[in-house]
Amino acid sequence: MALTLLEASKLNSGNAVRSAIIELYARSSDLLNALPFTNIAGNALKYNREETLPGVGFRGVNEGYTEGTGILNPVVEVLAIAGGDLDVDKFILDTMGQDQRSVQEAMKVKALALRWTKEFIKGDNESDPKVISGLQARITGSQLISAGATANGAALSLSKLDELIDLVDNPTHLIMNKTMRRRLSAAARTASVGGYITYELDAFGRRVSKYNDIPILIADKDNTNTDILGFTEAASSGTSTATSIYAVSMGDEGVVGIQNGDIDARDLGEIEAKPALRTRVEWYAGVAIYKGRAAARLRHIGDLAVVA
Repeated sequence: MALTLLEASKLNSGNAVRSAIIELYARSSDLLNALPFTNIAGNALKYNREETLPGVGFRGVNEGYTEGTGILNPVVEVLAIAGGDLDVDKFILDTMGQDQRSVQEAMKVKALALRWTKEFIKGDNESDPKVISGLQARITGSQLISAGATANGAALSLSKLDELIDLVDNPTHLIMNKTMRRRLSAAARTASVGGYITYELDAFGRRVSKYNDIPILIADKDNTNTDILGFTEAASSGTSTATSIYAVSMGDEGVVGIQNGDIDARDLGEIEAKPALRTRVEWYAGVAIYKGRAAARLRHIGDLAVVA
């Protein structure tokens, strides 16, 4: 069974440093807090993705059934190596205290979490073989729909958002930027538009918005402070003024993270090249989508108020 990173941190009771690293990693990203991960052996996972169910029907007496088989597409997901080295000068530690190293390590882990979140959405293994392929590169065909053909991006309509949700079997989360979440909240307060918005607290006590009882996850800034889902995608006219919203089904039969072991934080001690103590953080992880209807994307959304 796949576990979220927060749940995994509770199982690492024998390694306080690793547990703290995992929890900080999950806290740094809405997506990493919600996405379940399963451990695999080796550096890749091979599985069959369910695409089409076999045909069934009824028959009359002395009649036969029409033969039909389902369609399964073989898929191989390869783990990507993410991480980084962190050097803290011995002078800083000697004059300002050992806590400075913990502060820098926390910043490194946060940066790694934000970069991985970006690749979960925007990564393209074909253009950069070192990264994972994210949702944008994976979602095609009938699971990819448009908000409209307005030149610089169309206003998000609640009917289109509902259509997006209906494309996913057992949808568990919506993924969007903060602006679109704010626009949905404003629409819910507008009698002529509407929309059912509620709120709950997550595992860290933070307020999470829900649309029609589906939690909204925010893809905010990456490690370079750049919007992951900003209004920088191509609109139907080609201008870079649009954004997207994703609907996903996270779980053992939908969208799940894969990893070979938990996030690893290693103290390499003082390095030879300079008087500094080095910490290496590394994670072997990827993404698997077990069903074709486990994720969908609504694109060409403009920076406009939500309509009915």
